[in-house]
Amino acid sequence: MGLKVLIVDDDFINRKLLQTLLKKNPTVSDMVEAENGADALDKLKKNQDIDIILLDIMMPIVDGVEFLKIFRSDMKNSHIPVIVLSTDDTRKGEVFDNGANDFLRKPVREEILTNTMLKWTE
Repeated sequence: MGLKVLIVDDDFINRKLLQTLLKKNPTVSDMVEAENGADALDKLKKNQDIDIILLDIMMPIVDGVEFLKIFRSDMKNSHIPVIVLSTDDTRKGEVFDNGANDFLRKPVREEILTNTMLKWTE
């Protein structure tokens, strides 16, 4: 059974680009999309089998940092790795302080994404 990935990004094009990259990854079997942190928290309740989360920072309603604070305070989800994807490094320390496992700059290259996901799911 492959990995089930939750993609959290308010930008439709970014979500589709990540889906395209993940479809090429033989370890990925399923993907779930969320438009913001609140949507992601809801999707996690409905999909108890998420293996890894790809998280944008800048989003409306609940941003990536707020999502991490809520998500990491819930002990049953604390084991799921979260890889933050962002265009700038200004909040990098903040995301790590709130429980992110890794940080990648957008646009992310397929090989880097694949290797980073493997690092956290093996």
